Amino acid sequence: MSAQPEVAADLVARLGAIVGARGLVTDPGEMAPYLTDWRELYQGRAAAVTRPASTGEVAAIVRLCAETRTPVVPQGGNTGMCGAATPDASGNAIVLNLARMNRIIELDALNNTVAVEAGCILANIQQAALAADRFFPLSLGAEGSCQIGGNLATNAGGINVLRYGNARDLVLGLEVVVADGRIWSGLRSLRKDNTGYDLKHLFIGAEGTLGIITKAVLKLFPLPRSSVTALAAMPCAEAAVELLALLRNHCGDRISAFEIMSRNCLDMVFRHIPGTRDSLPAIQPWYVLAELSDTRAGSALRDEFERALAEGIARKFVGDAVIAENQAQAQALWRLRETIPEAARVEGLVYRHDIAVAVSRIPAFIAAASRALETRFPGVRIICFGHVGDGNLHFNAFVPGRERDDAEARAAIDVNRVVHGIVQQFGGSISAEHGIGQSKRDELRRHKSEIELALMRTLKKALDPHNLMNPGKVL
Repeated sequence: MSAQPEVAADLVARLGAIVGARGLVTDPGEMAPYLTDWRELYQGRAAAVTRPASTGEVAAIVRLCAETRTPVVPQGGNTGMCGAATPDASGNAIVLNLARMNRIIELDALNNTVAVEAGCILANIQQAALAADRFFPLSLGAEGSCQIGGNLATNAGGINVLRYGNARDLVLGLEVVVADGRIWSGLRSLRKDNTGYDLKHLFIGAEGTLGIITKAVLKLFPLPRSSVTALAAMPCAEAAVELLALLRNHCGDRISAFEIMSRNCLDMVFRHIPGTRDSLPAIQPWYVLAELSDTRAGSALRDEFERALAEGIARKFVGDAVIAENQAQAQALWRLRETIPEAARVEGLVYRHDIAVAVSRIPAFIAAASRALETRFPGVRIICFGHVGDGNLHFNAFVPGRERDDAEARAAIDVNRVVHGIVQQFGGSISAEHGIGQSKRDELRRHKSEIELALMRTLKKALDPHNLMNPGKVL
């Protein structure tokens, strides 16, 4: 039930006193972009959108919401895939958007750290590191608009997980506003700190359900001085895993990215993304986009890459390959991979799956899941791509006759149930890097053990006893 008008009006007035006119959005037209997700699958309502400019303002908003029992939906760049930053339809919640908190607070090149506010755009952090001759490795398709607070709240992955780890692995300290409005200042830049529970890991990946991340200290790395990017075509998914093993033997941990794409993915990109083109003459069912990097300059990296690819061709699991000759060519190859989600969005209603299995089991999973979908949904078109090096696949599907403007088709979970069932058979995860949000909340209950769910509920109750922090998400 929605709040009484006079109560809502008083709440909005008090919020305005905290954030000022620039930090409060109440006009329905201006609020609209904050109330739907990037995929336009979830639409909500809110009493107001707040845009605080400081941690103090965030804390004051949360204290007011705790006092009035008003739900809070934290929001970053609103680029998520699972509806985690979209309020429900009741209109009782407020959206707390962190875009104005976008400062880079301090970059310590000697300690290889950078302290940032949660609203910093990911690409801006990358550029700040580059200006200091350092490297921040978190990289994903939405990096020009996603915010680091959202990246941490979902424990984002991206293309460099193979070498540098998930977002969780890149964090040394956090500042968090908890559900009663208190501020936990764990903004430390220490590599070693064994003083009790490591609280930051409660909030990373929690999707704003336990508290609101307002600042973070992130790890930086030496800037790569050389890199080589190649696109390889191959006859089967097994060949991609073989190539990964071969590259590891030749190049060790200098593999920074290793991405698989089905031919369906590339054809879809060529149809919908202007300026993209095929770089290899012969069509193959599968492609790998791989990148090696080294902190040393020189041509040795390319030579080793060429030897590995030549061996793959000689052993018949690489059909053909092209190595980028310059940065522009490398960017063109990466554009093929990074625009797959955009092309899929244009193509129509896609059932998305962000799953993970053991790397060695990727080919068997693809075969089993493909058979299951083709049997259940004749004519299904599978769009499979992802991060082979860490076992994370985006195993997506278009089902004939189902369109985006069909509410029943959008709400259908039969495709997801088939794929997630196969994931469970392979001992995998139904969410590798996108989170749970509201889209996978019910599926989580089917695939987590009762004790895991009970422990998660215990944490939620302890940290957010009134269920005000992003309610209806995850649990």
